[in-house]
Amino acid sequence: MSDLLILPIFPLPDVTFFPHTFLPLHIFETRYRAMITDALARDRRIAVVRLRPGYEARYEGKPEVFSIAGGGEIVNCERLASGRFNILVKGQWRVRIEGELPTDTLYRVARARRLEDAPAGDVTELVSRIRGTCKRLLEALERPVDVLDGALAAGQSAAAIADRVAAAFLPDPSLRQSLLETLDVGDRLRRVALALDDLANELTGGG
Repeated sequence: MSDLLILPIFPLPDVTFFPHTFLPLHIFETRYRAMITDALARDRRIAVVRLRPGYEARYEGKPEVFSIAGGGEIVNCERLASGRFNILVKGQWRVRIEGELPTDTLYRVARARRLEDAPAGDVTELVSRIRGTCKRLLEALERPVDVLDGALAAGQSAAAIADRVAAAFLPDPSLRQSLLETLDVGDRLRRVALALDDLANELTGGG
């Protein structure tokens, strides 16, 4: 299977779309309603791309986006009477946008390359630490800890754990984008673990 993809891109402010996760989106702009209609008629694939800071100045045109994005497939779609869409996208790949293609559509289409994770090595202790800190966070927020049973259950790949935890727990857009761009899974896990520790200490008053 070729690692080259042609994908419509959906630029969003401060949204980072990770593989191994699901992203619900409400589509209301005319150009993106057309994008979803066309994607559903083809292979249901889109890329969600984070807008670079300063996009507000030229949002109606083609504001700059980060070159690393999340690509995935629309797995659920509801079209509303207003013509808007509620969709659910399943993250499948990290992609590098290599260039945009000329198109007569209102939305943007890009040539993108799939990016492969670098092997993680033995990360057993890191994964255990992350699970423990996630439990601590949920307890501090008075949220049920059994949500970890599915997302971080035994048998999940290290890459999936890193991505799911980053998507669920880490709010900083710049950190999330940086983690999306980190192909070394061991390094990604270490960075997630450190960020979780900081967040847990902030919430619980720990040192």
